[in-house]
Amino acid sequence: MATLPFSAAQSNSISRSAFVSGFNYRASHSNLFFVRTPRFFSRSTRRNLSVKNIGSDQRQELKDPTVNVEGSCCSTQKLLPFSTSLDTFEPDSASIAAQSVRDSLVINWNATYGYYETINVKQAYYLSMEYLQGRALLNAIGNLDLSGAYTDALRKLGHKLEDVAGQEPDAALGNGGLGRLASCFLDSLATLNYPAWGYGLRYKYGLFKQLITKVGQEEVAESWLEMGNPWEIVRNDVSYPVKFYGEVFSKHDGSKEWIGGENITAVAYDVPIPGYKTKTTINLRLWSTKVAPNEFHLLAYNAGDHAKAYAALKNAEKICYISYPGDESIDGKTLRLKQQYTLCSASLQDIIGHFERRSGKPVDGKKFPDKVAVQMNDTHPTLCIPELIRILMDLKGLSWKEAWDITQRTVAYTNHTVLPEALEKWSLDLLQELLPRHVEIIKMIDEELIHTIIAAYGTEDLDLLQQKLKQMRILDNIELPDSVLELLVKPKESSAVDSVEEVEVSDEETESTDEQQSEEQDIDEKNEVTFEPDPKLPKMVRMANLCAVGGSAIKGVAEIHSEIVNNEVFNEFYNLWPEKFQNKTNGVTPRRWIRFCNPDLSKIITKWTGTDGWVLNSEKLSTLGKFSDNEDLQSEWREAKRRNKIKVAAFLEEMT
Repeated sequence: MATLPFSAAQSNSISRSAFVSGFNYRASHSNLFFVRTPRFFSRSTRRNLSVKNIGSDQRQELKDPTVNVEGSCCSTQKLLPFSTSLDTFEPDSASIAAQSVRDSLVINWNATYGYYETINVKQAYYLSMEYLQGRALLNAIGNLDLSGAYTDALRKLGHKLEDVAGQEPDAALGNGGLGRLASCFLDSLATLNYPAWGYGLRYKYGLFKQLITKVGQEEVAESWLEMGNPWEIVRNDVSYPVKFYGEVFSKHDGSKEWIGGENITAVAYDVPIPGYKTKTTINLRLWSTKVAPNEFHLLAYNAGDHAKAYAALKNAEKICYISYPGDESIDGKTLRLKQQYTLCSASLQDIIGHFERRSGKPVDGKKFPDKVAVQMNDTHPTLCIPELIRILMDLKGLSWKEAWDITQRTVAYTNHTVLPEALEKWSLDLLQELLPRHVEIIKMIDEELIHTIIAAYGTEDLDLLQQKLKQMRILDNIELPDSVLELLVKPKESSAVDSVEEVEVSDEETESTDEQQSEEQDIDEKNEVTFEPDPKLPKMVRMANLCAVGGSAIKGVAEIHSEIVNNEVFNEFYNLWPEKFQNKTNGVTPRRWIRFCNPDLSKIITKWTGTDGWVLNSEKLSTLGKFSDNEDLQSEWREAKRRNKIKVAAFLEEMT
């Protein structure tokens, strides 16, 4: 998927009539940007990403005209290309003081997706169980190139930008490097003008607060949403049903229908992700979970059985309480699996909705992979594979062959670990109980894989075949399907004896022959290849193997890591499909981690490299090598470090 030949959508050609009502803001002293009273915008049957900006009287003027496009399936307006620079709006401190920074994002946000809708561009959808976004204010105004204006405006109001930014809590959407990588990817996608969209869960207590008490270090829940989140927009018009448990029924036409036993609703919350010095602003869509009002047991509540009355509500809400709940218990495992499936199911329903709206027709095998790329960040979103097949077969009426082909060309997998014990596995019994239709589909994929392995290695060497199946199957320690057993069972050879001569044999010769036959039988039994499962071991589903089979690509995150993936972790799959394996070295955004968080150092780098181009192209940092022995540079570098240490000392004094 190539980057678009334009900065983003034209923010200069979006009419204000395209915006629907948005948020009201109320500011209070140092919480200037972080105390919000949201008011949801009106419903839109097209479910477009369009929200109203709340600017001051001095608003950005929209200059470029729009032109009508005949026969456009998504819009009657085509947006004109525009420059990558943010030169259409030169705010002063007066306008900044009255206009929220989010308003500037909203203009670009609406325009970006208005353009994507109109030209029906191929879009990447990035699914991750966590995002470590960090505080958004400094990042947003930095990407919009408004840091100076905001610093000036706040100073005139009696505030420091750093103090105001410090009032913002971290978005608690994850707790590790996986989440930070996901956030850096979104930043990079927006900065490089790629059409992309992130999906995750809106955790209520995603991080924890550490306290030092007499007992020692303790962790308590931290509600980052206590004062609301000014960067998100609730989309009550964008919600999807998600179900668990229940039964699968066969219809008269041979198709399947899954009737859930526990039903919840996933509701969308949208967060704008701006690119650096570009109008491109992409979206992070987070799912929150709830149930319909009729799930509240009013009779039980009035009877005093409050636990029963709230049961369905709590079961739904707890899916989005924290990331990675403890999984030592069966309840913990079930909750984690519910989280993963909620992310996959709601996101894929949304993705298919985007496709059908933009193309104006149902999903088909020819077009869908040409317009949609789904990237699974680690194995947590693996259920995308059977869920996409389920939707295509059960809801869209496609055949198994069509659905399997579409899935293999649409979904891709990023591997983050080379430790075999860290590759995710799930109990077959738990999956069967929670997602019965998906187990049926996983068994079909496993059967397809087994036939592929047999076609590659044959049935002559059963020892080799057994080894390959043990390493590569998705279903671990589970009996082979009937279609495979038929290939492995060979007909017994018949032996006819035309005549039998009676030969006298002594007792000693008889005993010797019996012993020899017994030894040969023991050897045959020891060498016999059995494909039967071991009843002492659990039956498991290997999610990484499912990703390798169902994905169009398997990506490592560093050159040495990818080599280990190819040569060790997934070597059998690499030998079978070498074209699937790629390397995409991880990086971190130099915007957030140098340009915005270390302005003193950034000024020095820009001065000595002669350009601020290093912020977008980190290879330009190599220019500094020419000055490695320059005493003036070293002196400036030490002074920047000293000033940062003073800030750290002041922070420690304030906090402790």
